[in-house]
Amino acid sequence: MAWCVKAKSAKNFVQNLNYARHCARNIPAIFSAQVRFSSDQSQKIMAIRRETVNVWERRAPLSPLQVRKLVKSGVKVIVQPSDRRAYSMKEYADMGAVIQEDMSEASLIIGVKVVPVDSLMREKTYAFFSHTIKAQEDNMPLLDAIFEKHIRLIDYEKMVDDKGARVVAFGKYAGVSGMINILHGMGLRLLALGHHTPFMHIGPSHNYRNTEMARQAVRDAGYEIALGRMPKSIGPLTFVFTGSGNVSQGAQEVFQELPHEYIEPEHLPKVSVQGSTSKLYACVVSRDDHYKRKDGGKFDAEEFEKHPERYASSFSHDIAPYASCIINGIYWAPGAPRLITIPDAKTLLQPTVAPWLPSSPGCPTLPHRLLAICDISADPGGSIEFMRECTTIDRPFSLYDAEQNVDTESFAGDGVLICSIDNMPAQIPREATEYFGSLLLPYIDEMLKSNAKSPFDQYDCCPVVRNAVITSNGELTPNFKYIQELRAKKASAHKAKLRQATERILVLGAGYVSGPAVEYLSRGANTCVTVAAQYQQELDNTTRLCPGVDTILMDLNAGYSELERQLGDHDLVISLLPYSFHPDVAKLCIKHKKNMVTASYISPAMRDLHETAKEAGITIMNEVGVDPGIDHMLAMQCFDEVRRAGGKITSYVSYCGGIPAPEDSDTPLLYKFSWYPKGVLMNVLASAKYLKNGKVVEIPGQGGLLNATEELTFMPGFNLEGFPNRDSTIYASEYGIQTADTIIRGTIRYKGFIEAVRSLIIMGLFGTEPDSRLHPNGPEITWKEYLCSKFDKSGDILTDSLKDLIFDRCGQDQKKLDVIVKLGLVDDDPIDKKGTPIDTLSNYLAKRLAYAANERDLILMRHDIGIQWGDGKKEKRSIDLVSYGDVGGFSAMAKTVGLPTGIAARMILTGEIQTKGVCGPTAMETYQPILQRLRKEGITAVEKIELL
Repeated sequence: MAWCVKAKSAKNFVQNLNYARHCARNIPAIFSAQVRFSSDQSQKIMAIRRETVNVWERRAPLSPLQVRKLVKSGVKVIVQPSDRRAYSMKEYADMGAVIQEDMSEASLIIGVKVVPVDSLMREKTYAFFSHTIKAQEDNMPLLDAIFEKHIRLIDYEKMVDDKGARVVAFGKYAGVSGMINILHGMGLRLLALGHHTPFMHIGPSHNYRNTEMARQAVRDAGYEIALGRMPKSIGPLTFVFTGSGNVSQGAQEVFQELPHEYIEPEHLPKVSVQGSTSKLYACVVSRDDHYKRKDGGKFDAEEFEKHPERYASSFSHDIAPYASCIINGIYWAPGAPRLITIPDAKTLLQPTVAPWLPSSPGCPTLPHRLLAICDISADPGGSIEFMRECTTIDRPFSLYDAEQNVDTESFAGDGVLICSIDNMPAQIPREATEYFGSLLLPYIDEMLKSNAKSPFDQYDCCPVVRNAVITSNGELTPNFKYIQELRAKKASAHKAKLRQATERILVLGAGYVSGPAVEYLSRGANTCVTVAAQYQQELDNTTRLCPGVDTILMDLNAGYSELERQLGDHDLVISLLPYSFHPDVAKLCIKHKKNMVTASYISPAMRDLHETAKEAGITIMNEVGVDPGIDHMLAMQCFDEVRRAGGKITSYVSYCGGIPAPEDSDTPLLYKFSWYPKGVLMNVLASAKYLKNGKVVEIPGQGGLLNATEELTFMPGFNLEGFPNRDSTIYASEYGIQTADTIIRGTIRYKGFIEAVRSLIIMGLFGTEPDSRLHPNGPEITWKEYLCSKFDKSGDILTDSLKDLIFDRCGQDQKKLDVIVKLGLVDDDPIDKKGTPIDTLSNYLAKRLAYAANERDLILMRHDIGIQWGDGKKEKRSIDLVSYGDVGGFSAMAKTVGLPTGIAARMILTGEIQTKGVCGPTAMETYQPILQRLRKEGITAVEKIELL
């Protein structure tokens, strides 16, 4: 029975039994209900998952007090642990929730934002904002996973009453937060334009502990405005609110803390010129104020919902020209007229003479009236067409320049300030949670009736919940079958776009270096670029940098069927994947007669494909990165020039490396990762071969390079060392420099790198064999425990004792011990296990030694070339390439790998490169145009000549 709790002793059991009998005598109705609940069904169990979509997401679907109500009604509530949540785990536990990681016993799992595909549990009922109802491309992989796992999905956004109004939403607090943010942003934007205003004292909404603190800051600004302290030079300020729903109401609640006056839309033209600067003006615009039937008829709400294509919007002509700030909170459906289009923006944001503003010296005027847009609807490409990407809490504002049709992260310059954070309420997490939970709580019992394993037509619940079920039993429910049609239309549109394009390029990989290649190729008006990657986050980063590209999820570890399907729609493939994938990708390109470009060395497996590629009539261009790539091109440019002038090459020594800029180089390895981490590490274990003074020198693998390091002094301002790279002797024939008695190609690092790596090798962390302790599905283990196990010591050994053991193993070398300690390898942090020591270490270092947003890397390249002329004279040519990464932009590694790759791809498509088969960039007709175009991109080498 329900009242039979686990008794720790017979005495407790008897006490519980007597208490239950007492309840049965005195409260028969309650006892009867408890018995019926226990006998008719098992206990209802639900779970609240942690939010993982971004670091700012601190909301939950229910507050602790709301959880308490569920627990008291007999529901077991599991709360997944999270220290990021605005309400602490203790607060939930105190209200009776069970804090645990495992949610498998729950039939209903609720959250706020989308659930990662890998975290979805089969045959469960989920409730969250899925962002799939418009067939949003980014979330279609999520929808497919929900189908595959037979999940019943309830989307809060579709929980509406019989009038179509949403009953569960954060809308009010999205409006509150959005209004606070845009007032803050307007203060900064106006300051950049030369005007100090009271808005400067309003901070972003997440700076305040609660909304009352924020409102007080707004009231303080309002007090200054009422005293006439708003600069006359900006004229009257008008705020236009679209819609009258929860979003608009929340925004207006904050706005009303300022001195204000509400006006009708028809009064905007007059007020915007003659209004007072001691108060602000608000205008709430409804649909019938600007949506007009194309045939001249009156606005009809019901018809508009069904046939929005019959209407046009006059918003950009009748409303927007008189608005200082637009707060947009309306829902936009595909096919509906937009409030402001991209062409509209070019007119609205034209610099104009403002007769209502003072023209006295020292008073800067505004470039145009529209200063800011707070698009709380956060619908990229929606009602505000040029809002193509949501801003974030980290970067809440962008400045849209209509003339250039570009966005920049700045408050100064031409354009309109945009704030469009798609998780506005996350900035007020506790109040937003309480508000949202109060709306959701009445429907939880209806959701708990759901059994995802049973047919949807057996789900007997209230219409609000039932009509919000998007998927069930592996398919769309009847109300949402249209999503499949939308997907098909979008796919058809994509194919049409591909057909219209003259250059159709498929880029495989969206990791470290793809950005510049994609950006360069996307500049072409008739170019269609599709980027395929394994992880959605990488694709999101790509579309943030290059909004016009298409993206698809593709995991080649699972097979090549999707790649083969995509090849039919593209002319060329750029593979920026690890080199081991290239031969298989090349075979498919040969099969389908598609050209291919890679930045990697030509491996033996790739070289074996030369004849078949040649027979297929395709070009497979390799080695067009930086090393290999630009190094080949600069060398060949010099060699060919010398040969044409009758000289010969007597020596060639080349070093290249990607390293942190000096100011960012203070790490235990003196290195940070802007390239494939495992490749960087394993390179020091490779063998090497070179020619020096006529003698071939061979360095064995598995550690030989550790003793072959040389100090590099060609750039005295850097503290550099270098070591040989691969087999340099093959370049005697590759470059046609058989007359050289010295041929060395090497890698550049900061001095001390090799010794730091040696300490990791000594600790056995470069092992390539699987280690059971590092199995991804094995028990959790910390770095400290892992190293202890390597020394056959217990995992609870004291850190100081472990350091002593490492010290002894490293030969009493304090520097080596410091490397291990400073890298955190004696800490109690859990390991993200990847099977082998080297894979686990690579994954760890890629994160720990990643470049921060304000840091930059550096590419250094040096060619020293000995030359002898026909008259016996000798000279030495030095070719230096120094390229820094952009702070907050592309890394130097990305630019010097991605740009030449993109340039080579376009040259193949335009017929500039017609060489067939597997090749590199050593022909003059290949390297000369690439080097010329790289100079236009700011990548330039400097050549010096020294007579000997």
